[in-house]
Amino acid sequence: MADGERLDLSDGFDVHDYRAGLKLQRQDGSSMYLSNRSDYVCPVCDQPFDRLFVSTDEQVSFTNPPDAPFCLARTAERILLLTH
Repeated sequence: MADGERLDLSDGFDVHDYRAGLKLQRQDGSSMYLSNRSDYVCPVCDQPFDRLFVSTDEQVSFTNPPDAPFCLARTAERILLLTH
């Protein structure tokens, strides 16, 4: 396991809980793209991640797949895609 703080999804996910270390890159309605500036750790594989996509949409389509390994996580309200 890495040394950074692990994103805690046990009670959902609120980006504001991690705003000090996540930088908003882009926001499109119900989706946002963030970069990890604080070596937060992925809640799926316990490794630091580079970027985070968060959406409240029930279905999401990507025209360009991530060019790196990625993990998916789900809360009751959001889907998260973390690229490494």
